[in-house]
Amino acid sequence: MLLPAKAEVARQLRRYRAWERVMLASPQDREVRSTFEDSGYTLCVLMGKRCAREAVDAAERYLRTSLVTYVREQGGRSQLSGKVRQGPQAERRSARQ
Repeated sequence: MLLPAKAEVARQLRRYRAWERVMLASPQDREVRSTFEDSGYTLCVLMGKRCAREAVDAAERYLRTSLVTYVREQGGRSQLSGKVRQGPQAERRSARQ
């Protein structure tokens, strides 16, 4: 599992929150709404989520927890287990001979 740098997540989350405030102040402004939606989409891509609300929640959780804790919460325990992946059985047998 690849994870973004925490500094980038924090920057994008600040950007999203700033545009959210502007959009709530001027909901009729299409340019503001479009920029707000773009910032939400960026968070979705960054955090691997399907909607902005989930991406914001994931970003906040990611920023307040350690890397190991976040990966475990996401169900990616195997990536941090430290086990070495071995090749197929045939390759291991031929290496011993």
